[in-house]
Amino acid sequence: MRKVYTLFIFLSLFFLSGCSKDLFRSYENRIVGSWKVTNVNRLGIGGNPENLPFRDGTFTFNSNGTLTYLDEFNNSYQGNWEISRIRQDDNNRRVLKITAIDFSNQSVLSEYYDDMNFRGTDFFVARIDRPLVRLTTHFRR
Repeated sequence: MRKVYTLFIFLSLFFLSGCSKDLFRSYENRIVGSWKVTNVNRLGIGGNPENLPFRDGTFTFNSNGTLTYLDEFNNSYQGNWEISRIRQDDNNRRVLKITAIDFSNQSVLSEYYDDMNFRGTDFFVARIDRPLVRLTTHFRR
């Protein structure tokens, strides 16, 4: 019996050592860095992804809650981001709030993502839920 426990502990340590350490980091730490919007998917009827403020471009999320956003035309925006945890029934979800301002032309972009999930070290998705439609934005490093 003792051999079984020893083998179990050894195999557990072996498998855990190969896993990404990002799994144990908070979302606030995992998001820090540069991310490119690679795709926006629509599920349902209505809702046009072309009307979203962030459907293209690159974000740089800083650890102090600030960000820089470069849109597809290389316009630079400065702003803030925040991740909040919301508990609803037995489910936990994380919401992502982004606000960015282009001070040269006084343009303000803002989005509230109803849920976000990391799908790996270099990939996360953020979802917007609206009546009859779900829009999912894909971010990659």
